[in-house]
Amino acid sequence: MKHPDAPLWPAEFAERYRAAGHWRGETFGGMLAERAARHPDRVAVRDPARGARWTYQELDERAWRLAAGFAARGIRAGDRVVVQLPNVAEFFEVIFALFRVGALPVFALPAHREAEIRYFCAFTEAVAYVIPDTDAGFDFRALASRVKADVPTLRDVFVVGDPGEHTPLDRVPRYPGEFDPMTGPGPSDLAFLQLSGGSTGVPKLIPRTHDDYICSLRGSVGPCGLTERSVYLVVLPAAHNFPLSSPGSLGTLYAGGTVVLCPRPDPATAFEVIERERVTITGLVPPLALMWTEAAQSTPYDLSSLQVFQVGGAKFGEEAARRVRPVFGCTLQQVFGMAEGLVNYTRPQDDEETIVTTQGRPISPDDEIRVVDDAGREVPPGEPGHLLTRGPYTIRGYWRAPEHNRRSFTEDGFYRTGDIVRRLPSGHLVVEGRAKDQINRGGEKISPEEVENVLLAHPSVHDVSVVAVPDPYLGERACAYVVLRSDAAPLRPAALKKFVRERGLAAYKVPDRVEFVDAFPQTGVGKVSRKDLRSAARAVEASPATEHH
Repeated sequence: MKHPDAPLWPAEFAERYRAAGHWRGETFGGMLAERAARHPDRVAVRDPARGARWTYQELDERAWRLAAGFAARGIRAGDRVVVQLPNVAEFFEVIFALFRVGALPVFALPAHREAEIRYFCAFTEAVAYVIPDTDAGFDFRALASRVKADVPTLRDVFVVGDPGEHTPLDRVPRYPGEFDPMTGPGPSDLAFLQLSGGSTGVPKLIPRTHDDYICSLRGSVGPCGLTERSVYLVVLPAAHNFPLSSPGSLGTLYAGGTVVLCPRPDPATAFEVIERERVTITGLVPPLALMWTEAAQSTPYDLSSLQVFQVGGAKFGEEAARRVRPVFGCTLQQVFGMAEGLVNYTRPQDDEETIVTTQGRPISPDDEIRVVDDAGREVPPGEPGHLLTRGPYTIRGYWRAPEHNRRSFTEDGFYRTGDIVRRLPSGHLVVEGRAKDQINRGGEKISPEEVENVLLAHPSVHDVSVVAVPDPYLGERACAYVVLRSDAAPLRPAALKKFVRERGLAAYKVPDRVEFVDAFPQTGVGKVSRKDLRSAARAVEASPATEHH
């Protein structure tokens, strides 16, 4: 099936990947049905905070019934549905129901606010939006009402909990006998749209097919040591690509294990769940890993069930990595990947030096890696260069983004990741940093341009440039350099931060620091020199007299 909005693999590559067994003609709906038939009574999903405990058979039946309900509400194959749920069991009921219909979940994160959600709904022409009533003190129903009023295609808002003026998810009529499973998607059809952090503007949308994403899950099972006895704790937002697929919740379900949902990532909450549910594997971003490592040294909870402690989403410092095994008594697994595809893991059988000093190696023998210089020439092993990749689960283009695709992919289909890496003779990659201007704040990706556009809307701001500054805890933080209008009254950093929050951006995108300057350094052609700004920011950061705003 052709997807005009999503460039997919050329026929010769698709044939190669099928012949090699990477693509096996599977769909997510079929995967769940097969697991439910094989071990119906094994627990698939636990949501301890809300008392949910669903076996594979129960999850399968719930997904069938909700698929029938969605179909009865007019949701059809190919329709887009924005899903913005926290770590609750209904997340899996919803996405597997949409997979069965052939509709495409558009995975939003709980931290996204009105600016992002309005864009996702409008750009994808979404017909429905799935939300909680409230989460972390925020009322998603009011946000949904405003977005629904602005987006003509958005017909339905389904709510987990008190629906307000919208439709309660648990009241959607469900008549599975009236739903024809033969109308469901095929393996090469799109399964969902994932978000890319992006280095310019709003996030790009990543089209993933059933076959290619399941290939990634299958390839993760072995390196992560997953079995039917594995218990995976979802600590990060469930819709994020890392806890979804590396191996994440979907990889755990593929292996026939149990997924446990953690409502909050703090050690006090998570450690209690680990002890009670006998969690064997979980995945964290570096800031959380540091927090957990410190807390674990004095915790009263029994964490001895943990076998694999994954860290990904951003580079994990070597010194922090060395502390994991002594503190937790389990294997650290470094994870380096991207929602666009390529996934790398350190392996349990790797020696300790490899585990703490590299970010792993690819999962598939058909993951093609190039490390090139600025001119596109391959660099020798061990030398830093730009990472390019293509393979059976790395996309060939973003959804409805021809201009981005021309910049982000080579003519022969390699994805330009924007990462600077060194490739060791063993095949392991060492991540040196980002070539793009994107800011990686503890695993959350920030586009400077998006934040700059918001700040420029302030009546006192003449110009602004947002750059990354190193941070030992988050990896990077955002610093906004601001030039005020000549007639503007004095302005405090806190006022600009408040302005950004009120414009509806996610909290992690609010600049950590605001510095006022008279002018920006410029390149030879008159462009703002972000490189010089980053150097200036590092110098200010290192100064003992630095005032942090």
